[in-house]
Amino acid sequence: MSLERGQESITRVLLWRHGNTDWNAAQRVQGQLDVPVNDRGRAQAQAAAAVLARGEAQLMITSDLSRCVMTAAPLVELTGLTPERDARLRERHFGSWQGLTTPEVRERFPESYARWRAADPDPGDGIESLPDLGKRVSETIRQAAERVPGGTAILVSHGGAIKYGVAALLGWPEEMLPTVAPVQNCHWVDLILQPSYGWRVSAYNVGA
Repeated sequence: MSLERGQESITRVLLWRHGNTDWNAAQRVQGQLDVPVNDRGRAQAQAAAAVLARGEAQLMITSDLSRCVMTAAPLVELTGLTPERDARLRERHFGSWQGLTTPEVRERFPESYARWRAADPDPGDGIESLPDLGKRVSETIRQAAERVPGGTAILVSHGGAIKYGVAALLGWPEEMLPTVAPVQNCHWVDLILQPSYGWRVSAYNVGA
């Protein structure tokens, strides 16, 4: 006999963005360069971990970049979970822009910058396309959910990876994407998977 909707098993996947870095503060493009969190980021992670630990997650997966691994550390201490590392949770690769500040990008790469500002999904100069980014992140979300049916998984990732991974998972149309705000440092997106509804966003850009 099938369960009523109120009794259905609900699976949760929390997508947690890493804490602040010096490059975030300087508006320098990080992409897939390995930049650690700063003191502010460590404090953000401590505060967020105290909230996230209440969810009693069974699985934690982080991007293999140090800013995510460092962000996960306080939650590891509170929960005893052993975090896995998955490169598919890395930030979007920003090609020739990586390591540059926003003004430097605007000056050196005016064409691709204009295309990026216009929400072109494939602006050039070696920047990873949004379809490719969404595909790798959404696959990771689905696979994490399959491993904890009826439970909770926490994925520690990056701002762009979270936004476009969620968009790909939920099938948001391209024209909608510029209207969705980026996820702030150490904030998260709460996704739920329910058999009668499929995937839904329960909360977006939530912080401690």
